[in-house]
Amino acid sequence: MSRVFAIANQKGGVGKTTTAINLAAALAANDLRVLVIDADPQGNATSGLGVAKDPNRPSIYHVILGDSSPQDAIVATAFDGLSLISADKNLVGANLELVDIPNREFRLRARIQSIRDQFDFILIDCPPALDLLTLNALIAADSVLVPIQCEFFALEGVSELMDTIDRIRDAFQHPLQVEGILLTMYDDRTNLTRQVANDLRDFFSDQVFTTIVPRSVRLAEAPSFGKTILAYDPRSKGAESYIRLAKEILDHEQNRESSQGAR
Repeated sequence: MSRVFAIANQKGGVGKTTTAINLAAALAANDLRVLVIDADPQGNATSGLGVAKDPNRPSIYHVILGDSSPQDAIVATAFDGLSLISADKNLVGANLELVDIPNREFRLRARIQSIRDQFDFILIDCPPALDLLTLNALIAADSVLVPIQCEFFALEGVSELMDTIDRIRDAFQHPLQVEGILLTMYDDRTNLTRQVANDLRDFFSDQVFTTIVPRSVRLAEAPSFGKTILAYDPRSKGAESYIRLAKEILDHEQNRESSQGAR
């Protein structure tokens, strides 16, 4: 059974999609089977992985709101071991269409159950909002990974998300874990960046990943070529940071399995 991560933050421009596709590639580089689900109507994870938006191919919209099976929606990417369920423009209306559907919050979880055994990790790239699509992703997930840009309002935004996670645990009896908070677009030349990073570590302590993703031109360029940073510039600092993040997550998994086995 795979481990499902929702990559979420209601604030846009914090590196959610960059993290989804590059962490996925770094995990796949460890000979793991990885699936990215693009649940953001902007479809940036789809284009960032070099997959053309084909109106004749089932997307995550057709999986959640139509009769398409998730198996039919899976497409291979150019990166070995890494697959995708794409997003398309139909997803824009999904929040409205979900409103009147019974058990609307559980649609994604129910639909992907049949494919979980095919993958080691499933990463869901969430939209930059706490809407029904994000709620579906959080309920489908075992853990949430929160990318945060080190800026003035970062702590406020992540506190709101943590409140939402607590409400989901209570309202839906769903034991959603926080996989970690990832500092992105980190620029150690500025006092503000260092101060925000220190504040986040003081507040959330060991929930903050040791890995820091630097501000990087190469990371920003890679999606325009439909490539992950590992394919575009494997020796860059951005590539190194996502390789470290993958190792940190795999260490988490090993520790989690060891603690469960000891019970």
